[in-house]
Amino acid sequence: MTVDGGRIGVLLSHGFTGSPASMVPWGYDLAGRGYTVRVPLLPGHGTSWQDMNRTGWEDWYGEVDRTLTELRSTCDHVVVAGLSMGGCLALRLAEQRPGDVDALVLVNPAVSLDNKALAILPALKLIVPSLAGIGNDIKKPGMDEIGYARTPLRALASQVKMWKDVRANLAKVTQPLLFFRSDDDHVVDAGSMDIIRAGVSSKTVEFVALHDSFHVATLDNDAPLIFDTSADFIAAQVAAARG
Repeated sequence: MTVDGGRIGVLLSHGFTGSPASMVPWGYDLAGRGYTVRVPLLPGHGTSWQDMNRTGWEDWYGEVDRTLTELRSTCDHVVVAGLSMGGCLALRLAEQRPGDVDALVLVNPAVSLDNKALAILPALKLIVPSLAGIGNDIKKPGMDEIGYARTPLRALASQVKMWKDVRANLAKVTQPLLFFRSDDDHVVDAGSMDIIRAGVSSKTVEFVALHDSFHVATLDNDAPLIFDTSADFIAAQVAAARG
């Protein structure tokens, strides 16, 4: 999704095995408010899980990094937002490019997972190419994030490596942060939230609980709350940056 608006840009990143479909409604809402919006398709997504197994975190990060560069070429300020793994990518952009990211918005971000099976993932990925999918954890009937029905294990192992990298550098995150967390998330446990909140150096950290959504909250019952609250947050932080 590419919409050109004013000189404030917003980069929205979807999650692991997901697609831009999870972020497009949010993107159009922001575009309707006058923002320039980009929702990139991460490499290995939007085709097949087999294709995704041939990509890694450097590929996914490279795409959001390229998109940030594009936005900075035309926008005075850029806010980066992400869902699940997209939140991890957003955090890494803030860590690596602090002068180019004015604020962060995270929705059920993932930087860890309390799953003992991850310990055997390096060996398991060599034997089993995929496991059951994790997509469409949505409470609202009839919604579809258009993700994969299988979880590619080589790609998952790469994501785990990215988590470690991002966790080790969380103190570099100084940007204002808006954090949405679903009460009932069947994909990412609360451990990621605790790690991020304890690790970042941001002076402004706002937390909003989502009481009526599962993991893909951007397509769920609380989506209007996410849209309105994030728009107010972006406006306030950009105004502060200008001041």
